[in-house]
Amino acid sequence: QVQLVESGGGLVQAGGSLRLSCAASGRSFSNYAGGWFRQAPGKEREFVSAISWNGALTSYADSVKGRFTVSRDNRKNTVYLQMNSLKPEDTARYYCAANGVYYSVSSRTKDYDYWGQGTQVTVSS
Repeated sequence: QVQLVESGGGLVQAGGSLRLSCAASGRSFSNYAGGWFRQAPGKEREFVSAISWNGALTSYADSVKGRFTVSRDNRKNTVYLQMNSLKPEDTARYYCAANGVYYSVSSRTKDYDYWGQGTQVTVSS
């Protein structure tokens, strides 16, 4: 079992930056690939970014490429999402997830075994 807790969300103006953190407890996060997803009101949960167990592989949704960067520190059991040049359309609840296929950078929600409760990101125009 892995428990995931996100932090770092908040209210920011368009063009600003935030860094989300996802801290894992229970089993070591280094046994898992990490993913970030987001869900806006009335919309389905969508893929944002993923990172393999050692950070060698990453993937991004087209909508965030060049603006968001995923990273991890396995010594701290934490995955990060640096979000720059934020836009109002980035407003959503952001969720961290763990995928037991440790080398994967899947964009599919069904491939993830554990989920956090999410952190709200609101970008004002």
